[in-house]
Amino acid sequence: MQALIEKLGRRDALSTSEKAALRDVVDPPRVMPAGMELVREGERPGYSTLLIEGFAARFATLADGGRQITELNLAGDFVDLHSFVMKQMDHGVVALTDCVIATSPHAALRRLTETQPHLTRLLWLDTVIDAAIHRQWITSMGRRTALGHLAHLLCEVCKRLEVVGHARDGAFDLPLPQTVLADVLGLSTVHVNRLIAELRVMEVVRWRQPRVEILDWDRLADLAEFDPTYLRLKPEPV
Repeated sequence: MQALIEKLGRRDALSTSEKAALRDVVDPPRVMPAGMELVREGERPGYSTLLIEGFAARFATLADGGRQITELNLAGDFVDLHSFVMKQMDHGVVALTDCVIATSPHAALRRLTETQPHLTRLLWLDTVIDAAIHRQWITSMGRRTALGHLAHLLCEVCKRLEVVGHARDGAFDLPLPQTVLADVLGLSTVHVNRLIAELRVMEVVRWRQPRVEILDWDRLADLAEFDPTYLRLKPEPV
């Protein structure tokens, strides 16, 4: 819960009572192993799932079993807060690593929206930022070069992890195999390997699985055409 509080607090101040209200709507945490589906496509969950530790991913599947990852979920993310109003899920969420999660019953979220208007707006903003992330991923898929796409992903993950205290000075853990990165980027594993090697040769990153260290932020951001505005990292009253 602390990661979620830090993330929301980065955008607007949370009162002590609001922090307590957030803690009151989640059930005790539990561990989910890598590969487990946290949310199943087509289901109608009666709760939303908060990711406390680990990496998860939203995905959509085709009839032939093909999978497209549409967003990475990090610590502090409600991976399906939108299921509260969406009801039936048109996508799934899978644990990419061992994860710690906590669920929040929709009945408890409904009570929160009725009694905590400011907190409700902050959670609404969180779902709006999810949509902004999706727009950036679509832009990367359609218009950025493969190298720019990878660079943008690294910039985004670094900034999002910084907010919850899991990245510092451009260094963070990204414990995802290249097969998963290939799914994220829509590329082959061989192509991903070449892109990582290219960033190393350029001395933009030092990448020793799972540790990523960004050595030249300005150059990486230039490659990515990265503008963090869509992540809403500066505090503004909502």
